[in-house]
Formats: sequence, structure tokens, C-alpha cells
Amino acid sequence: MKAFIFDLNGTMIDDMSYHTSAWEDILNNDLGGNFSYEQVKQNMYGKNNEVLVRMFGENHFSDKQMTALSIEKERRYQSAFLPKLQLLPGLSEFLETAYLQNIPMAIASAAIPFNIDFVLDNLDIRKYFSAIVSADDVEISKPHPETFLRAAELLGVPPAECVVFEDAPKGAEAAANAQMQCVVLTTTHKTAEFSYLCNILNFSSDYTSDYLKGLLI
Repeated sequence: MKAFIFDLNGTMIDDMSYHTSAWEDILNNDLGGNFSYEQVKQNMYGKNNEVLVRMFGENHFSDKQMTALSIEKERRYQSAFLPKLQLLPGLSEFLETAYLQNIPMAIASAAIPFNIDFVLDNLDIRKYFSAIVSADDVEISKPHPETFLRAAELLGVPPAECVVFEDAPKGAEAAANAQMQCVVLTTTHKTAEFSYLCNILNFSSDYTSDYLKGLLI
């Protein structure tokens, strides 16, 4: 494999419970919904606007309202998560080793730039990534392959030579749709939830496993 493509939330940092809680707060307390934590978790993929449409239906909010709600959700998430912000165990060393080996790396996330910048700049890891694809850079979200195909294009590497790191079934499915193999970080979902996919190379709780170290040999 010639390139690594990382999802961000839940894959590089263990923060998905904070995203779920921020959405649950807004959907129920601000918008008058009656959604369980598990309902929110299962519908929390793709762009923020898509989450709102998924939960409340088409044409419930204007584009302006959805943009404002998206920013407010990220503000609440960032405020709650900042004291806990850190890379998953072993990832700092993994990134540094890959960087020194000149392995091209990209971030390909459904997060908005405001959220990606929050992680990259607070952890000072921007130098490792020669391409960043955010929600603003694609027309169709995961599980459509556009996010990962765009990242591969920016890296100048054929899709078949990329390994994707993901935490969510829809993300791993997007990798499959892009003809890419996938390593799953089990921070958010159980391995059984990925059973319908045939592109999974490995399940790892973090980046300290012998399998992931083997990718750098």
C-alpha cells in the first residue's frame, strides 16, 4: 500500500460520544425532539445538515438554520471535548513513522473544516497530512466513495493502493465503494456491525497493535 487515508472523529481521536451528546442536546432540548441516545448515535453519519434532515425530514429547516445549528453543535462538542483531546494510543508514533517513510497521508472526513482545524491545530499534527477532504469538499457523503476518492486523487495514489482507517460501518462501506481496503478502529461500533463488508483488513482498539505496526514495515 502506498498511502494512508484517515477518517477523523472516532478514528484518530475517541470523541464520538461527545458528538452524540452534543447532537442529543440540540435535537431534544433546543429543537423539541424526543430521540434516544441510541437513535442519535445510529443516525449521526454524513454531513451535519444530513443529520438534521434524517431526524426531522426534508424542508424542516432552511439552509441558514442548518448552518447555524451545525456550528452550534460543533461549539458544544469542542467545549466539552477539549480537556480530553488527544490522539488514540500509538497514533502519534504511527504518524511520525509513516511521515519519515514518506508514506502519503490524508484526512477524509464528513466533519466541517471548523472541526478538522480544531483537532489538527490543537494537537499540532497538520504537517503529517498532504491532503484534507472535509464535508465542504464533496457533494455526496459517505457511504458514497467521493470523500475517499477525492483524497486519493489529491495524494496522487490509485484507490487500490490506499488503506483507509475508519470507525463507522458507513465509513468502511464508503471505502469499499472506493475499492479501498479498510482498518477499523473499534472506538464506536462493534465488529459485528461490519459483517456485511468484505474489505476489512483488521479490527484494532488503537494503533499499538502488531498488525498496524506491520503496515509500516
